[in-house]
Amino acid sequence: MRELIRKLVRRRRRTLDRARFSAVLGPETFFRGTLRGKDNYLVCGQAEADADLDGLFVLALGGRWRGSITAAHIVIAGEVRGNVSARVKLEIAASARILGHLRSPVIAMAEGAVHEGAIRMVKRTRMICFDERRQDEEKKDD
Repeated sequence: MRELIRKLVRRRRRTLDRARFSAVLGPETFFRGTLRGKDNYLVCGQAEADADLDGLFVLALGGRWRGSITAAHIVIAGEVRGNVSARVKLEIAASARILGHLRSPVIAMAEGAVHEGAIRMVKRTRMICFDERRQDEEKKDD
């Protein structure tokens, strides 16, 4: 499962290092409705939905989400058309494409990510800009 997650988000993420997913929407899955819960969710397919989660939400590379996303921790590597609100941390991979407003106390956006909309940082006002350094570590692991 860990290898699948690495491939889907292209890089290891600290937020994902200890994550266990209770629900996975596969690449051929289409979901419409509302997603609520306290667990961790991995979305590889498409959704027209609103999510309100207490755990981790991951939109993998190739995943598409139309609607709002609210969760404690969020990692986006796919495409989002809607607002994204993380209560703890929002990580945006280089492959991400987001059309909507972002809100989180901590936002990490990789170079190459595309975002169109407003950014609002709540509580701690700290923007994290980074170059991906785990690239060298992944080559050592292979």
